[in-house]
Amino acid sequence: MTPKQRFIEEYAVIVKQDVIWGDMDAFNHVNNTVYFRYFEDARMAFFEKTGVMPHMEATNIGPILASTQCQFRAPVSFPDRILIGARIKEISEKRFTMEYGVFSEQHETLAAKGEGMVVYYNYKLNESCEIPDEIRVNFNQLQAAKHH
Repeated sequence: MTPKQRFIEEYAVIVKQDVIWGDMDAFNHVNNTVYFRYFEDARMAFFEKTGVMPHMEATNIGPILASTQCQFRAPVSFPDRILIGARIKEISEKRFTMEYGVFSEQHETLAAKGEGMVVYYNYKLNESCEIPDEIRVNFNQLQAAKHH
């Protein structure tokens, strides 16, 4: 199995995108802040596949990012195509931790990995709340489908 195939196997959701020239910094590689946008792209794709956004629109209950971090493993430059992966690492009553990876096709390696802690939030009451059962089931189904 190639490093790329292994990467694709590891994550429940994969987003493919081209590196754009405007994301580069003075050091000729993708600026560190851009990786958080990459993580967001994968997180939103995960939410789309699990019905999070329609549920949030209907109930005013949805995710809010509480913290995030990134470890940079290899510089990425234009031109390159990247794969951004997302999966849930752990889940509790009111929050879950997502893991992210950014894979460079040009270098055939993991360029960055990170995590984000996401809290479920009642936007009407302005307080955290339990993850709705329907969403939890959708999360589990998406993750399980990837590992069969």
